[in-house]
Amino acid sequence: MVRNFFISCLFMLLATPAFAEKADKEKPIEIEADTVTVNDAKKVSVYTGNVIVTQGTLLIKADKLVVREDESGFQHSSSYGTPTTFKQKREGKDEYMEGAALRIEYDGRMDKVQLYTKAWVKRADDIVHGDYIMYDANAEYSEVIGGGPKAATPATPTGRVKAIIQPKNKAATPAATDSAKPMPAPASNKAAAKDARMSRTLQVSPESK
Repeated sequence: MVRNFFISCLFMLLATPAFAEKADKEKPIEIEADTVTVNDAKKVSVYTGNVIVTQGTLLIKADKLVVREDESGFQHSSSYGTPTTFKQKREGKDEYMEGAALRIEYDGRMDKVQLYTKAWVKRADDIVHGDYIMYDANAEYSEVIGGGPKAATPATPTGRVKAIIQPKNKAATPAATDSAKPMPAPASNKAAAKDARMSRTLQVSPESK
């Protein structure tokens, strides 16, 4: 019984895309960076330098972001950073999911998210650490793998998978509200132009979802 409860809690914690704010998918994607290169022939865009991505309540920060579009119009992205981070409001709740890793991959066709190296995902006071974290929204399947001593971090000195799941009846703590506060909006276009940064807004096509 305890094992099943733990697995259920862990699944809910990792199921970020499935429980994300649904309205976000209807919002345009705005990307800011210091530089951007676009290869229309290969449908690949590379953003580098303090990259900030927003789409509704979703916020991604990275040192580098590579966005690819496949033949069916689905988008795939790879973000890199030390770390690269994401944050997004959960559907119908005043609560945010957030996470970080050195590399985060998103497959738009499969609706799958993969976090590589020093990865963690947090929801309120619940958190899971691993060297590799994956969630497949279509298959409703999640996986967390530790990296051993070589993947040790201050949070996981042994490099093993570590999850902290709070009791369901635990009252929300004031500290948890810090992660629930909306992130400040990125600089306006005027401010971005003043910083000589590149900014690009992408309108999501319903056919690409």
